[in-house]
Amino acid sequence: MRVHLVNPSDISFGTAVITPRWLYVLASATPAEYGDPHLVDETLEQFDLDSIAKGDVVGLGIHTANAYRGYQIGRAARERGAWVVYGGIHSSLYPAEAREHGAAHAVVKGDGDLIWSRVLADCAAGRPNDVYEGGRIDGRSFFGGRWDLLPPDSYMWASVQTVRGCPKHCSFCSVWRTDGQQARMRTVEDVVGEIRELRSRGFRFILLADDNFYPVAFADLAMARRRLDPTALRELEAVRRERFELMERMADLPDDMTFFTQITMEAAEDPAFLDAMRKAHIKGALVGVESVTKEGLKSIYKDFNLAGEELAKQLQIFRTHGVHILASFIFGLPTDTRETFDATAQLALAADVAFAQFVLLTPFPGTVDFERWEKSQTDPQKVDDVPLTRHWLLPSPKRPKIYMPHPQLTPEDIRRHTQEVWDTFYSLPNIWRRARIVKSMKARVAFVLMSKLYRQMYANTGIATDSARRERANRMARLMARPARRLFVSPVKA
Repeated sequence: MRVHLVNPSDISFGTAVITPRWLYVLASATPAEYGDPHLVDETLEQFDLDSIAKGDVVGLGIHTANAYRGYQIGRAARERGAWVVYGGIHSSLYPAEAREHGAAHAVVKGDGDLIWSRVLADCAAGRPNDVYEGGRIDGRSFFGGRWDLLPPDSYMWASVQTVRGCPKHCSFCSVWRTDGQQARMRTVEDVVGEIRELRSRGFRFILLADDNFYPVAFADLAMARRRLDPTALRELEAVRRERFELMERMADLPDDMTFFTQITMEAAEDPAFLDAMRKAHIKGALVGVESVTKEGLKSIYKDFNLAGEELAKQLQIFRTHGVHILASFIFGLPTDTRETFDATAQLALAADVAFAQFVLLTPFPGTVDFERWEKSQTDPQKVDDVPLTRHWLLPSPKRPKIYMPHPQLTPEDIRRHTQEVWDTFYSLPNIWRRARIVKSMKARVAFVLMSKLYRQMYANTGIATDSARRERANRMARLMARPARRLFVSPVKA
């Protein structure tokens, strides 16, 4: 019985930016008796279905965006006599759908680290359960990755997880519902040990693939102090101490290493934390800005963020502490107007963030936004007999650009203006101006190349573009990706 683990994608670039961590974690969780699993990341190259033999196990990790491709592979694998098992956030939400559309024998809900060995044993015995409850395991039980199975010369960045869960409750995000609102942290020793292994394999740039690297904000501590029971305060203070302990250990890692993570805007109010991040070589972070207006932030339950000029100043604080920001903005909020697009582009430039992404409001399952939208669709529009409330069951070209009707803007207005903002922010003069955050000419060239590659992969291939531009972008990204990788890795020492 051979174990295949597949990360589905309908777009392959030949070279990828970041390792899909779940593949390598489940490879670690695969008992040695089954041999080394066959790992397939379709963002590199498509899965060869002829490699499947009767009695094999095919494990597919899916999120909503790649569910359609995942179901295609699952059906084909079952036709070849393999056991088909699904995991990931989408199948956790819709286990019955994975059986109906993806020919699943079994679905793992929640964390797969500990339960995966049982799933494989049941498949080997010929009697897998329909559903396995992986639950939310303690951070000290998280597996590291089987990085010895990495294909050579394929990824620019590696990935390491330090914590799962996020205390926030943003309406467009499902993480706080699926991974929980408690910070489940790995041990410092496990994290640092995995980082050192990856460095020995040539990786100098590593993504800390966390739901929220800053799980305790000052506002959380203040709220806990107001409670009569001090238990919650002690727990939050312990989490904060562990974060600082981790960063102290990371500060001792080689100086040529660079880490990137995800935090909330509230971290700008915590200079001690930002300084610790800089010393720990955490030089960049994705921050969910989402909207530049107070009305927009309130509509998505994120009114703990600032807006307007105050927002620009807050974003600049990160830069002064040596943490460069990838700012994420959402377009298509009901409060957006034509002026919102220009205001967002101007703010992103004025705030001097290193990178930015401009995504369209999309109702993803598991979110408050999706629940509200689904309830409003009493007679949903259908495409090929598929209701738009199940839009992920359609191939990408047939999915609409915008799902939620807007009170002022047409779907084409939103799509076109979004693309204009991408084009403005990633114009060559603006990229070169931002490139001054690095000193050497080689680093500047790397910054420009990564900026253009990021735009090709995420702006030109995303929902905001037409299909012709998408195809051109795919070809361009493949050409750019391999030379870009050489700027981020070091030769592996024998």
